[in-house]
Amino acid sequence: MAEERVYTINLGKALLSQPQHRAVRAVNMVREFASKHMRSSDVKIDEDLAHQIWARGARSPPRRVRVRMWEGESGEIIVSKHDGDVETKTVPAAADRDEPKPAETKAEPAQPEPETAEQKAPETKAEPAQPEPETADGPSPDKDEPPKP
Repeated sequence: MAEERVYTINLGKALLSQPQHRAVRAVNMVREFASKHMRSSDVKIDEDLAHQIWARGARSPPRRVRVRMWEGESGEIIVSKHDGDVETKTVPAAADRDEPKPAETKAEPAQPEPETAEQKAPETKAEPAQPEPETADGPSPDKDEPPKP
């Protein structure tokens, strides 16, 4: 299998076509671009790429598409949607490097933050018991004793 190439194809000229033919023109532009850059006239467009071009209908294809191109087993050029998978550099773990490990710090216990006056709950003080008001008959009867006639 030959090398794989990634391109961004500008489809802006598809907007110069009649509105009902713009997506068809965009597909043909992808086909022309692939045959020119991969030097082969046999071009196959992947279904996902076709869905991406036709997703907004025939009248408004995307302005540009990112594609992947490679040569298939029977010599045709396959054009598919590029997902943006970029190889990332692998960084060895700290144990594998020559750098010393950072010293672990002990976590200090969290100290409570001072409360503001609004956040403090009002303190309740035990108020002295006030004597119950006396009635004309005398002092009010206790709750445990039955009323006197």
